[in-house]
Amino acid sequence: MRVLVVEDEPMLADAIAEWLREEAHAVDIANDGAAALERAGTNDYDVVVLDRDLPAVHGDDVCRELVAAGTPTRVLMLTAAADVTDRVFGLCLGADDYITKPFAFPELAARVLALGRRSRPAAPPVLRRAGITLDPARREVFRDGRYVPLSRKEFAVLAELLRGDGATVSAEVLLEKVWDENADPFTSAVRLTIWKLRRKLGAPPVIETVTGVGYRIP
Repeated sequence: MRVLVVEDEPMLADAIAEWLREEAHAVDIANDGAAALERAGTNDYDVVVLDRDLPAVHGDDVCRELVAAGTPTRVLMLTAAADVTDRVFGLCLGADDYITKPFAFPELAARVLALGRRSRPAAPPVLRRAGITLDPARREVFRDGRYVPLSRKEFAVLAELLRGDGATVSAEVLLEKVWDENADPFTSAVRLTIWKLRRKLGAPPVIETVTGVGYRIP
């Protein structure tokens, strides 16, 4: 998934981003509310992890703007305030979930994954197609019963292709969903990752190239 982490403490922002990248998400970082709104207006995020107490543009205002935009982006609000009233207020603003600091990274990652499912059309927790079984929670892939070890990027690309449900997924969409805003649009990363996936998944080939359009698993 594509995730935006909005946190004014750089060390915490980097730690959250690194943990989510380990879960095969593409993660961008904004250290203030203004930068968050600018990135959200440019990129399509599945989930925004939003610190409430931001300088300049407050997290509450960022949340209001995101909700008012009418996008399917889900908001997970972070705060040091553990009072019930604060949590209720944040949810009333339109946040989809709320977690207080300090928090456990595995719980944060699980909440992001759950919100990401809600930002997309309903899909089964385990993805299956063409003899491939992909379990996002366990980070496991099998081809015809054979375990297939994949890197984070390979796993994320395969998940996007399976979610396509037979439709063609463009290289641009894969680049946007699996990499981050620092990715070079002219990079060969998508093509190279597809090549590695084909090799690891084995014969018969299951990923088709639709010339000039993208890739699909029919």
